[in-house]
Amino acid sequence: MYSFEGKSPSVHPDAWIAPTATLVGDVIVESGASIWYGAVLRGDFGRIVVREGANIQDNAVVHVNDGVCEIGKNVTVGHMCLVHDCTIGEQALIGNCSTVLDQAVVGPRALVAAGAVVTPNSEVPGEMIAMGAPAKKHVPLTDAARGWVEHNAAIYQDIAKRHRDGVELIEE
Repeated sequence: MYSFEGKSPSVHPDAWIAPTATLVGDVIVESGASIWYGAVLRGDFGRIVVREGANIQDNAVVHVNDGVCEIGKNVTVGHMCLVHDCTIGEQALIGNCSTVLDQAVVGPRALVAAGAVVTPNSEVPGEMIAMGAPAKKHVPLTDAARGWVEHNAAIYQDIAKRHRDGVELIEE
């Protein structure tokens, strides 16, 4: 974690930050949230808020312009995602390698499909799947997708506890 121009990350004691994750500046991580290996959260222009129980997975990048980038309660931001200056609603799932751009809003319990690109100033309604690059196709959650949306945050809350207790640096 790094301070930037007098602003330092604030991490709740119940959150888990992987040893190779990087948090810079005005970043708030709430209780039960997890930030995984290689993830970068850079709050140098504005504030990033990771709400309770959310997980930002391996190699994801979260950045913000001059406002607030909010990752809602129990959100999953998948591996290698780019989340830039947007709002992600409660329990949404941002699929692996997808991109959500400036001033976009992803509604509660929505799913952004793997590899999708949510363009600036666009909206993904709650309980919908957004697909494509750009993500213009929106369809209702299927039963399988609903399962991922409903259970992924809890799965990552559990595995974060296991990593907190079980990961050890191996030095040669």
